[in-house]
Amino acid sequence: MAVQPSASAPGPAGTPFDTAWTTPFETPPFAAIRPEHFEPAFDAALAAHRAEIERIATDPAPPTFENTIAAMERSGRALSKVSAVFHVLAGAHTNDALLALERSLSPKLAAHGNAIRTDGRLFARITALGDGTGLPPEEARVLERYTLTFRRSGAGLDETAKARLAEITRRLATLGTTFSQNVLADEQAFVLLLDEADLAGLSEAAREEARAAATERGHPDKFAITLARSSVEGFLRAAERRDLREQAFKAWAARGENGGATDNAAVIAETVRLRAERAKLLGYDSFAAYRLEDAMAKTPDAVRALLDRVWTPARARALADRDAMQEMIRAEGGNEPLAAWDWRFWAEKLRKARYGIDENEVRPYLPLDRMIAAAFDTAGKLFGLSFAERHDVPVWHPDVRVWEVTGPEGRPVGLFFGDYFARSSKRSGAWMTSLRKQEKLDGEELPLIVNVMNFAKPAAGEPALLSFDDARTLFHEFGHALHGLLSDVTYPTISGTSVATDFVELPSQLYEHWMEHPEILKKFARHAVTGAPMPDELMARLARARTFGQGFATVEYVASALVDMDFHALTPEQAASIDPRAFERESLGRIGMPEEIVMRHRPPHFTHVFSGGGYAAAYYSYMWSEVLDADAFAAFEETGDVFDPGVAKKLKDHVYAAGGSRDPADAYVAFRGRLPDADALLRKRGLVAAA
Repeated sequence: MAVQPSASAPGPAGTPFDTAWTTPFETPPFAAIRPEHFEPAFDAALAAHRAEIERIATDPAPPTFENTIAAMERSGRALSKVSAVFHVLAGAHTNDALLALERSLSPKLAAHGNAIRTDGRLFARITALGDGTGLPPEEARVLERYTLTFRRSGAGLDETAKARLAEITRRLATLGTTFSQNVLADEQAFVLLLDEADLAGLSEAAREEARAAATERGHPDKFAITLARSSVEGFLRAAERRDLREQAFKAWAARGENGGATDNAAVIAETVRLRAERAKLLGYDSFAAYRLEDAMAKTPDAVRALLDRVWTPARARALADRDAMQEMIRAEGGNEPLAAWDWRFWAEKLRKARYGIDENEVRPYLPLDRMIAAAFDTAGKLFGLSFAERHDVPVWHPDVRVWEVTGPEGRPVGLFFGDYFARSSKRSGAWMTSLRKQEKLDGEELPLIVNVMNFAKPAAGEPALLSFDDARTLFHEFGHALHGLLSDVTYPTISGTSVATDFVELPSQLYEHWMEHPEILKKFARHAVTGAPMPDELMARLARARTFGQGFATVEYVASALVDMDFHALTPEQAASIDPRAFERESLGRIGMPEEIVMRHRPPHFTHVFSGGGYAAAYYSYMWSEVLDADAFAAFEETGDVFDPGVAKKLKDHVYAAGGSRDPADAYVAFRGRLPDADALLRKRGLVAAA
């Protein structure tokens, strides 16, 4: 079970969603919520929302912002409440009952949303309000978003086209859920059980983490490597047994591509076809063209121009590193060609040879608790936030921690939930979500913001140690969390992270810069056992090695982004007979993908793109936002103070607190005074010389 019932849980006649919550900050009473509560709660919430929408659509009064847009903003609150709880559990602590419910709910929820967005009566009321002239800026922006959303959903099409769009929407929802559950099933099914003799190369901390993972899975006398990124990547970096690295890597790379019931090839093919058909019905040449119209990039050509500019120097850098690693293999008496499961292992050796950096030397200085404290301290210096841990707030798993967040002068901001450790009931990856979004439409609603990670859990009594990449991920997701916590808008539609996909990564990627800054490392990077600060000399080596491996990292990312674009640039005719495996090979062949590198996310487990449409034709967004974040951090560096209060205030006002209240380009210019170009990104990744 995801959660266990309490003695006070309602009986069959009611659910915990039927009454007001008296918990701190009105957080969900997770101990009282059982899987069987969700279906009746969803049914009641959907019915209530339909009734609210019908009242708005049939209102005899002439349409106004208040009786149309604001009324729609107020509608569906019961549905938002139950949906938020369900989706947190479905991602972070699921079980068979919730998985089954997710499969049945996803098309139902998709159909509900589509019916609203294609309702001609609502669309007529919205368009009657014009372009928002005379409205306050925030209201004008909300009206603009509604007008665009309804148009892009097909509200202006004829009934035949609307009916087909509804079918496509329902089917895509089912496919997205199937895709993610297939990946989860493959991740849960694999475990590489090892004996002590198999662990050569692994640090003592990594061994204890592997022992804890095995114990959790019922093998207390073994060591386990799982497909959680922190587990498998750490193993690939350190394990001396090449045959075991190969076994782990191939399982990791083949998630969603193992044949049988969990194979995602057919899911991908149908998804791509339906997205292309949907775009054509709406008047676009391709799904990519449809998706990018409402993004900073605007066109597929603009995306490809950026990715192509970065690809060439990145590939050259990666190939140079490949040749250097192959030479190391020969120098150590090996004659095997470098393979994908060797790259991380030999890259660690190359990094150590060039810069004296060993991941096992760094990890003890990055204990999880101190990195959390570092993220909080940075938010305090930049934005005046304080964090006090609470132990009286209900949570969905004992590992989850909660902090009350306050602003300057003790002003309440919200709650922050941190769910940091990998477990079999959790989807892989790292993400930010919310149990409640900030808004002020009918009084202040404080946000309940969630970060979910998949760090390796240590043995009982041992500290959790992070790799440098893990620590960067923690700061990244906390940057998203701050985007939700600091939101200061009236309307839910533009709250927090409700911004263009290629802008939403700016607050998160920008925040990563502070994690690497000497001022933060000197204060918080302390040895987990001795408490000694990270030596200056080690910090200096880390700084010198900052751009090491950026060729590899950029290639594995850009390849994923380009393949995503290729899939979604297809017309319906081109997508009609697509073979995803062959398409992947052909797409990578066109760009000269090094055979020793595998995409960061291969199509069969590319949940960003195929588990719902969140990043479909938009995985490039991380790099687009990186252009912004590299330039944005330079604004601080130019002052000589990475916590400069004037720059921090502009950043808060125009980026973190503004939500989607203005066009993202306008928001960036308001902060920086101009738009950036890609040079800042190339400098950050150390790729300028190779460009």
